[in-house]
Amino acid sequence: MDKKITLKTLRDMKGREKIVMVTAYDSLFASLFDEHVDVILIGDSLNMSFAGQDDTLSATMDQMIYHARAVGNGTKRSFLLFDMPFGTYGSKKQALKNAIKAYGQTKVDAVKLEGGKEKADIVKYLSQNAIAVFGHVGLKPQSARQEGGYSVKGKNEDEKRSIIEDALALETAGAVGLIIEGVKPDVASEITKKLKIPTIGIGAGVDCDGQVLVWSDMLGLYDNFLPKFVKRYIDGSGIVKDAIKQYAAEVKDVSFPNEKFTY
Repeated sequence: MDKKITLKTLRDMKGREKIVMVTAYDSLFASLFDEHVDVILIGDSLNMSFAGQDDTLSATMDQMIYHARAVGNGTKRSFLLFDMPFGTYGSKKQALKNAIKAYGQTKVDAVKLEGGKEKADIVKYLSQNAIAVFGHVGLKPQSARQEGGYSVKGKNEDEKRSIIEDALALETAGAVGLIIEGVKPDVASEITKKLKIPTIGIGAGVDCDGQVLVWSDMLGLYDNFLPKFVKRYIDGSGIVKDAIKQYAAEVKDVSFPNEKFTY
């Protein structure tokens, strides 16, 4: 498919074709992914893999906009999803101000925010002001400090019921899609069946309408932490280290540059 992927495209894919989402933070990698994925998420995970922080919480709007611009410059067809960073959507007015900033300064097609029932009013307000919103339920990285770390959700009936209620509340409020992270597969499956909007899973089993992974995790470039749900498709870290090691050795022993690489 060469045409630009839109919200209508994603809606039409629900129940028919799995949606492929991956994160990207720059023009180079976004251009490599663009032909093969449906959605590129400019995720606040960049605060860890790019900025070297321990979590996502200190990511800023300016930081996210910088990376979203770069991704937009490298893509033609992918739907672009902007991760609203922690502290930028605490109220309806604050959320709208920052979402408009993201829309106005980048090419993103929608914004994503974490939270369930308690964020429904904000989702509704943004939707009423022409902002397309993806929700995010289950494990919410921006709440990790409050919750004392990262843990799988939906392991008991109370948690399961609460997550399902969150998902339904977000759809009713006008959310156009939903990320389901770190929940038991049966919970994600039930949510996907109940909702008319597409669901994207990350550590939530195979029954979601699509899947998302952080690109530096799936390409084996981020070694600090490997969640159980991440499949590494290549040993990117090893490949890069071997290449730079060879380059350094050739510079040291004066075998590079030789005549082939000299004007």
